[in-house]
Amino acid sequence: MDTVVARKNRKKTYLLLALTTFLLVGYFVYAAVTKKQAFDIDKNEITIKTVENNYFEDFIIFQAKVEPVNSMLLNVIEGGAIKEIFIENGDFVQQGQPLARLYNPNTELNYVTQETSIIEQINNLNKAKLDLRNQELNLMKDLIAIDHDYADAKTLYDLNEKLYKEEILSKNEWEKTQENFRFQKERKNIIQESVKKEKAANRIQIAQMNQSQAIMQKSLSLLRENKKNFLVTAPVSGRISSFEPVLGKNYAAGESIGKIDVMKGYKLIADIDEFYLEKIAVAQKGEIDYKNQIVKVEITKVIPEVKSGRFQVELTFIDAKNLDLRQGLSFTVRLLFSEKIKTTVLSKGAFYQETAGEWIFVVSGNKALRRKIKTGRENPLYFEILNGLKPGEQVITSNYKNYSNVEVINIQ
Repeated sequence: MDTVVARKNRKKTYLLLALTTFLLVGYFVYAAVTKKQAFDIDKNEITIKTVENNYFEDFIIFQAKVEPVNSMLLNVIEGGAIKEIFIENGDFVQQGQPLARLYNPNTELNYVTQETSIIEQINNLNKAKLDLRNQELNLMKDLIAIDHDYADAKTLYDLNEKLYKEEILSKNEWEKTQENFRFQKERKNIIQESVKKEKAANRIQIAQMNQSQAIMQKSLSLLRENKKNFLVTAPVSGRISSFEPVLGKNYAAGESIGKIDVMKGYKLIADIDEFYLEKIAVAQKGEIDYKNQIVKVEITKVIPEVKSGRFQVELTFIDAKNLDLRQGLSFTVRLLFSEKIKTTVLSKGAFYQETAGEWIFVVSGNKALRRKIKTGRENPLYFEILNGLKPGEQVITSNYKNYSNVEVINIQ
């Protein structure tokens, strides 16, 4: 008789093996993920700084150049080529002194043509006024003759009236005398009225002509004055700067060929990074080092227009009486945003470019561990530490370019 052999159930065995394998793989993955990534580095390749409890003040440092308080541009009024140069860059000049002469044949010919035309028009108006006066004079001559004829007619009328009354003169002759007297009288009245109206009209026309001539004379004077614009003269007294005209070179009307610095005080001009635009305002105080002497300065103008990532400010010296300044000198300005306060600070370093002040490596023995921190204000020397570091701790402040995923640095 056959014996029934019980078949082993291997399903549970396979399930147990699969579960064990899954757990082992999961453990190794978790260990790999959670294990802190380490990086070995030579101590000579990094910079280590100590966190300090020190005085911090919010300030920036920038370069500024000395410029005169007032300057005036030298602009070419009439375009042309440089014909003569009378002074050199850096010379002191007096108001009205000739600086350079330009030449433009086309413009000068145009001036001559305009001048001739205006003079011709003035002469025509003079002739027209003369004609009006001659007409008036002729009317006056006619009036004199008419007055004479009227006087003769009046004399004859008075004589013939007596003769007619005495019946010496015939009625026919008397009537002719009356008619001639009436004609001469009306003729005189008409001519007198005509002369009166002609004089009034002539006065109006002459007044208009005089007004036109005055305008033409003004235009002629202005034209002749403009001809002098080929000679560039100093508008004010001062020192010439940026004056570099070239003989024979053409300059357009309105183009600047230099400037005159009015030597009545100095100011500082500086270009500052746009990052500080919101922090800088008029009346903020700063200081410069002039011959080992601290000199106070003050912002007087902020020009908010940003060009190539920078904006411009002007500063004046609070007390510049004893300063022997020269245009073009450059000073390092220290502009203050706050008073000195004692707080936790860290020397600035390249680490900030990668971390934005959110974390840092703190040195402990021969290791450096990654730690979250919080930074506040900054100046050219320090970061203000708000949280995460204590005075006396040492940190790596050099570049973190290769440490973005590193948790531990082994210092060798």
